[in-house]
Amino acid sequence: MANPLPSLALGAVFGLALAAPPGPMNAVIAEESVLRGWLAGFKAGLGAMTADICFFILAFLGAVAFIGSMPTLRAVMVGIGGLLMLYFAYGAVTDAAEGVDWTAGASGKGFWKALVLALTNPYQIVFWLTVGVGLIQPGTVDVLSHTPYIGDSFDGLLVIQTGSPALLVGFFGGIVLWIVGFPASLIMAGRRIDRFAPTVAYASALVLALFGGWFLFDAAETLL
Repeated sequence: MANPLPSLALGAVFGLALAAPPGPMNAVIAEESVLRGWLAGFKAGLGAMTADICFFILAFLGAVAFIGSMPTLRAVMVGIGGLLMLYFAYGAVTDAAEGVDWTAGASGKGFWKALVLALTNPYQIVFWLTVGVGLIQPGTVDVLSHTPYIGDSFDGLLVIQTGSPALLVGFFGGIVLWIVGFPASLIMAGRRIDRFAPTVAYASALVLALFGGWFLFDAAETLL
């Protein structure tokens, strides 16, 4: 019987590599963490991961391919996602101005915010339509070539065997490591720097606004 540990480890590396780069999901996690505490940040990360689990199930059933084959539906999703990001960017600015509210950590607002954003993010659907389906089926996948902001710079450096349950467990395990560790690191930094929380919140708002504008422009190019 094959040793599952290498597949678990490689899956965790892949999950971390995809979860760590800056983007709208990490902007929401950062905002929730510095303004409402570790639990709120973790819940936001859990919301994003829940969307990935939903897409994984849809990819396994073949439903993701249906969405990916309809450019108009994709454009509508992009537009909705862009509007939501702009709305949440405004909320991040308002929250930063009001200051830290550690009592809100159990509210679950960040979970639903991240879940809705992730479900309306067509790029996550594209991932599960291509790479995600590849993780399910036997074969190979070049991990670093699909990592955001790296592209083909490291083609062939980390090629893994796919189709293993251990690989999928490791993949989601890597995401869990990120959504546990990222909020914790922000909390630790915030305790040392008084202005850290509002600075991160404003930066998160900027990231959401930029991605929101980009999504709306992308949707307009397809629909108009």
